[in-house]
Amino acid sequence: MGSGKTYWARRLARAMELPLIEMDEQIVRDRGMTIPEIFQTYGEPYFRQLEHDFLMETLQKDAFVLSTGGGLPCQGDHMARMNESGLTVWLDAPHEVLLERLKRGRGRRPLLKDLDDEALAAFIRERVRARSPYYSQARLTVDPSLETVESLTDKIKSCKSLF
Repeated sequence: MGSGKTYWARRLARAMELPLIEMDEQIVRDRGMTIPEIFQTYGEPYFRQLEHDFLMETLQKDAFVLSTGGGLPCQGDHMARMNESGLTVWLDAPHEVLLERLKRGRGRRPLLKDLDDEALAAFIRERVRARSPYYSQARLTVDPSLETVESLTDKIKSCKSLF
């Protein structure tokens, strides 16, 4: 959350002339409900199954940029499957960058809307701690605050032998 997945996915897809697949946006379109509505109505296990099914179907396609929700790589063998199918990128933004971005967007994010700055900082630390073992399996790790579209595209192209 706040690492820039949507921002970077859109720019990379355009720069690399590949189709963009936004997992959360597609699930919302397919179900006719927002992610919070899906969670509230059906629960997290149902949503995770939707993500799993979507990922398995998507990995059958050729050449694309996929923007996933932040929890997807932490479920089952998803990270291994994505690594087998292509190049995975961890946008490892510094804590301070995440905190500033999420402060500004707090009102649009149900999990964050009621957190003060201190609680938000603790939430970020805990999420990063819990998810880093999964994200660190990505084939390419970058600090997105230090990248340009061109530099990140070049790094991805230099990894072509990995996918």
